[in-house]
Amino acid sequence: VKFVGAGTAACIADLFTFPLDTAKVRLQIQGESKSGKNVKTIYYKGVFGTITTIVKTEGVTSLYNGLVAGLHRQMSFASVRIGLYDSVKKFYCSQSENSGIGCRLLAGCTTGALAVTFAQPTDVVKVRFQAHVKVIHGGRRYSGTMDAYKTIAKEEGMRGLWKGILPNITRNVIVNCAELVTYDLIKEALLKHTLLTDNLPCHFLAAFGAGFCATVVASPVDVVKT
Repeated sequence: VKFVGAGTAACIADLFTFPLDTAKVRLQIQGESKSGKNVKTIYYKGVFGTITTIVKTEGVTSLYNGLVAGLHRQMSFASVRIGLYDSVKKFYCSQSENSGIGCRLLAGCTTGALAVTFAQPTDVVKVRFQAHVKVIHGGRRYSGTMDAYKTIAKEEGMRGLWKGILPNITRNVIVNCAELVTYDLIKEALLKHTLLTDNLPCHFLAAFGAGFCATVVASPVDVVKT
């Protein structure tokens, strides 16, 4: 139930946040590739400025390039990362009901590494689609998501589907440690000081704080990974 619930929730969230993720990828890779002589270089500025530029130059649908691979990633990645966290935490800290910070860090690192290893091919395909800039009358490298998996494996070998796995593991270990651990700590603090009860507002506030901390800490490694 945890696996299915975590994956489904992540997919629903991805449907709403995917344009922001696409903008993030474009900003991260800006300046990496050289444009042709007859192709005007497009510069992105800011998250919403990037979204606006993509819509004007490529159309609204370009904001969702790689969505299918993104859903593949969320279903596989989130299922392992979140679905296994409690079980791994109990395995490492079976001696006490209230596990310490060290145990949570270890559990977060373990589930993060496992999730990345399992879902890396989906992440590679997702980023390739998001990074692709549509050019008028230009060709497409991949005809679809499944074709992308096959083409990468054929042209670059199976290792091509796991490119960037080390920085991705590093990033997600940091994210897991910062996000899952911070979530536990914030929620426990809210409950301990009776600021909130164990309900939706409590979970939302803890998740918001955890997500903010994880993004700030992991951003440099995320740029390298992309």
